Amino acid sequence: MAPISLNSHSFLSHPTFSLSPSPLRQGQKRNKNSSFIFCCNNGVDHHQTPRVSIVDECGTRRKLLFQAVCATFAFPALASAAETQLPEDFRVYTDDVNKFKINIPQDWQVGNGAGDGVRSLTAFYPPEASSSNVSLAITSLGADFTRLESFGKVDAFAETLIGGLDRSWQRPPGVAAKLIDTKASNGFYYIEYTLKSPGESRRHLFSVLGVANNGTYNRLYTLTGQFVDEDEEKLGPKIKKAVSSFRLM
Repeated sequence: MAPISLNSHSFLSHPTFSLSPSPLRQGQKRNKNSSFIFCCNNGVDHHQTPRVSIVDECGTRRKLLFQAVCATFAFPALASAAETQLPEDFRVYTDDVNKFKINIPQDWQVGNGAGDGVRSLTAFYPPEASSSNVSLAITSLGADFTRLESFGKVDAFAETLIGGLDRSWQRPPGVAAKLIDTKASNGFYYIEYTLKSPGESRRHLFSVLGVANNGTYNRLYTLTGQFVDEDEEKLGPKIKKAVSSFRLM
């Protein structure tokens, strides 16, 4: 199976990940056309040590969080809680190693990324060729990064994120980024925004961020669901349900 490409919002390839089918889904036949996950070219040294070093400046902390969000898309007003009942056409995907679970559509496939030790990536995507998907990036953090507030408040971070993505002021105009909604709830940050490149479909993105400890070090979880305008009716509700169901174990 061909690896899923990891590209930026400007469609630059990400050199350090190669997604392969999850062992749980190995028996399924995948569409020959690859799905795509978009992430931004954040300038991180992909050969650095596996953990983010301790940083004192709030601006640098926000930059690290910004990079983690970008790693997942280069993924309504956001739901404050997961569905209490599993939708009939969904199944629960549980990762006992990385300690998370999420509800995904029954027929969606799962790909796991081979990273550089700093990030691991899991992608959930429909069987048909599509650029709409849900993906999760996990980043190791230093000991002082104990909660999301270590990076600043959700509104300030979201504004930094959108400001870093938006290039609509350039001449000629580049990517237009628009913040739709933000929320901090139950230890998670929820951020909804859109990206629109000239001549391309508008992309809707829903990100959920959380911090947890795996018994050795703290880790940042960044889940992003995304769909283009053309997929909004068919895939939008499914992606929103999947994103809102994400939980750490």
